[in-house]
Amino acid sequence: MGTFRDRAAIAGVGYTPFSKDSGVSTLTLAVDAVLAALDDAGLDVDDVDALATHRVGDSTPPWVVAPALGLPEVTWYLDQFGGGSVSHSVIGQAAMAVAAGVAETVVCYRAINARSEFRMGGTGRGPAAIFDVQYQAPYGYFAPPQQFAMYARAHMNAYGTTHEQLGHIAVGQRANAAKNPRALKRDPITLDDYLSSRWIAEPFRLLDCCLETDGACAVVVTSRERARDLRHVPVLISGAAWAGGDSFFSGAGSGPGGTDLTVTEAARLAPRLYAMAGAGPGDIDVAELYDCFTYSVLVQLEDYGFCPKGEGGPYAASGALALDGELPVNTHGGFLSEGYVHGINHVAEAVAQLRGTAGDRQVPGAEVALSTSQPGYVLAGTSALILRSDT
Repeated sequence: MGTFRDRAAIAGVGYTPFSKDSGVSTLTLAVDAVLAALDDAGLDVDDVDALATHRVGDSTPPWVVAPALGLPEVTWYLDQFGGGSVSHSVIGQAAMAVAAGVAETVVCYRAINARSEFRMGGTGRGPAAIFDVQYQAPYGYFAPPQQFAMYARAHMNAYGTTHEQLGHIAVGQRANAAKNPRALKRDPITLDDYLSSRWIAEPFRLLDCCLETDGACAVVVTSRERARDLRHVPVLISGAAWAGGDSFFSGAGSGPGGTDLTVTEAARLAPRLYAMAGAGPGDIDVAELYDCFTYSVLVQLEDYGFCPKGEGGPYAASGALALDGELPVNTHGGFLSEGYVHGINHVAEAVAQLRGTAGDRQVPGAEVALSTSQPGYVLAGTSALILRSDT
């Protein structure tokens, strides 16, 4: 997989507003985000020859988006089944398509009305078409907070991880969101605010959980050479890796950690990702870690090698994740405070940091970023990118 290191770059990013009720269709959101990303790159719709997305719950496929954009055809497309765990593999596969000469300009997007329409774990509809659901359905065990809560509790039991340590993640990300005009939640919170927020599924409180959001985000992937002729400093895709295996609920005990539920699929993926990029944890200037819940940040700090297993809680509470800390994490506020667009808004934020255009939340001198997907709980897969500024 190392053959396409730095051969593709992200040249444009685009967003729609994030809200609780967009008032428009998912298709409209997708088209608006794609057009915004093309405008950011200085490209036209006619320059696009490929589209890529992923889907679970609400979505709109490339063969619907293409005619809505006025494209007579695309020569390559990807409509990958899966939620946040595959979000970064979509961009990795776009980079491979560009490097292989299959496509020249790929727009990767995710559009969801995940608050006003198709809510994750919502009622009034059938379960997701995933074989593992049959083992959860008899127990009413559908909602993501229920599922991730079990893993968080396992970490607490094994290592003494505390509610306060999880709370530091929520409080810190809200402080970052206060500097982000796009964020849904910008009012500062304290640790007391976190501890007094209502229970959702123990050990998770309301402020442990990401924001159900209506919105869309898109990024333009093209060759390094072409990106250099466009509007912004290119952001190179130096590492792209994805993994899937045996970490389904029904296979608990056979995953990357064996019977240790505190080890995620990311622990297996990380060495391949770092090897492809020619980098290691110490080279990362900023990390956008998938934060469907506070615990997913904590466990990724361990599994991507920023601290030893079991020390994610103390590390998160130490101040290391702040904008001026050792490892700035989720600099836009993350899914907990900016909004949840199923992974791609992490990539867009990493691009802003590496361009140096993140405004008040800019990390000085950021040159290398890690952006990750859901680390491999619930669904047996994960994906991640290492990005570099082409300066």
